[in-house]
Amino acid sequence: MIKTAIITRSSRGLGAQIATTLLEKNYNVVVNYKQNKDKAERLIANYDENKTIAIQAYVTNRSEVDQMIQQATEHFGQIDIVINNALVNFKFGPTQQKAFKDLTWEDYEQQLNGTLKGAFNVTQSVISQFFAQQSDCIISIGTNLYQNPVVPYHEYTTAKAGLIGFTRNIAAELGQFGITANVVSGGLLKTTDASAVTTPEVFELIAQTTPLKKVTTPQDVANMVVYLATDEARGVTGQNITVDGGLTMN
Repeated sequence: MIKTAIITRSSRGLGAQIATTLLEKNYNVVVNYKQNKDKAERLIANYDENKTIAIQAYVTNRSEVDQMIQQATEHFGQIDIVINNALVNFKFGPTQQKAFKDLTWEDYEQQLNGTLKGAFNVTQSVISQFFAQQSDCIISIGTNLYQNPVVPYHEYTTAKAGLIGFTRNIAAELGQFGITANVVSGGLLKTTDASAVTTPEVFELIAQTTPLKKVTTPQDVANMVVYLATDEARGVTGQNITVDGGLTMN
């Protein structure tokens, strides 16, 4: 049976790379977008319309998420894989990052909502059909900054750390229903829209201090996400898997 994956905020960047990699592996794919309808439609234009669909929904809005899950389920019959990829209004610009003394709780709240509330909404909206299917998976995108805050992106990293706790609790409760849940934490990716403002000096520092002497690419992370979506990874759950060329080691 061909499985269906839904990827939040996947019209561009890492989400788009995950989407195209899954499509090339013969998965059905739901490309979720907030505003970039043109990018989403261009992304899926080269694929069979029976294999992929683009659906607008803002992940922090539960009613929009419920409508997206309903539309995707009606289109493909069921959803088997959720990939929580949404990143809300954040850029990896080390010279632009606020110092802790200048941050507001609203800065934190924006990232907590985009990361945790988004993952909560999508996961809870789809969970009833996951219970029935008994063989599904939830994959969330984290960050190696949780372990190695080479640049202190306070609010972003804190939200991603919370995502690990969310995932491990989901894994502990839902494993009895055949549902796995994991986090894939990439290093700084070269290059996505969010890292386009990262200075060359930061990329060079990371490359020189990484065992593989290279910066992580979106494809590197996409490959791990796709592996966790396969039946071969059914024995893996509750894990935070880091893909950063060995910069951080568990």
